[in-house]
Amino acid sequence: MEITLHSPLDMHLHLRDAEMMKLVAPLSSDFAGAVIMPNLVPPVTTPDMMEAYRQRVLEAVGCSFTPLMTLFFTPLGEKELEATRALPGFFGMKLYPAGITTNSEGGVSNLAEAETTLRLMEEMGIPLLVHGESHGFVMDREEEFLAVYRDLATRYPKLRISMEHITTAAALRLLDEFPNLCATVTLQHLLITLDDVAGGQLKPHLFCKPIAKRPQDRDALLAAALGGHPRLMFGSDSAPHPRCRKEACGCAAGVFTAPVALPVLAELFARHGAADKLQGFVSGNACKLYGIRPTERSVTLRDEPSAMPVPSSYRSYGCEVVPMFAGERLPWSIVR
Repeated sequence: MEITLHSPLDMHLHLRDAEMMKLVAPLSSDFAGAVIMPNLVPPVTTPDMMEAYRQRVLEAVGCSFTPLMTLFFTPLGEKELEATRALPGFFGMKLYPAGITTNSEGGVSNLAEAETTLRLMEEMGIPLLVHGESHGFVMDREEEFLAVYRDLATRYPKLRISMEHITTAAALRLLDEFPNLCATVTLQHLLITLDDVAGGQLKPHLFCKPIAKRPQDRDALLAAALGGHPRLMFGSDSAPHPRCRKEACGCAAGVFTAPVALPVLAELFARHGAADKLQGFVSGNACKLYGIRPTERSVTLRDEPSAMPVPSSYRSYGCEVVPMFAGERLPWSIVR
């Protein structure tokens, strides 16, 4: 069996910067483009920083690729937003609650301070992407944040709001309440639960934020993706960290899935008899919702085991990163 995907998109990708980006960016080159996260050190907060970062991304990927750039949300006025919107490749604003995840210390601590900017974004048609977690108990953080999503969706009915990397059945129920909400979901949250991370020996390379949840949450997300929910999109949240920061006290949060995402998704959808839904999940839904016109590219996947196991790690430029499924042979492979 073969599946050919046209211009697949990753709607939530971390490429980091400098030497790490040189290592990991080419591993996303089977995608036609991706929404690039701005939580660098320092975060990408100005149009000039965003354009400079876009150029570094293009150079690092090394092939035809559409980087859809985001700004780290800070209160901006009309002139600043207009200047940002006019830049090539600009996609939207990424809002992080302060201190909620990697490099988010400069995020929003009081949503009231964001109201003027949010109203302007609604008028200008600029999407808002949100890392939706509270500072509560770790298993409840996403569900506690749903009230914020509900408030935003109600007060800004024409603002396109993306609930990033959702992990719960409750988030899916909210998605169906408001037409201006959409959502991304990761590969790992379609596959694993918290038991896979910490039910036996701790597996640090599966630890991410939002944390993997219960089986019923995983199953609800998978059913929605396989069923072709029109406002649910693939966003890998592939988040590379140096091996020394994952296998350490204070383990960094993030799962590195970029090298395996498309073959694993193809096997998952085919195994459940939903191969015809994969195109919408990895490209079609996003293109319709946002009017994206990505780089033209086709990727063919075949139900033949990969010739070689997934590398135990990727090493170059003085960096080492461990991918999901390290050391395993994948049942599906990309036709080269």
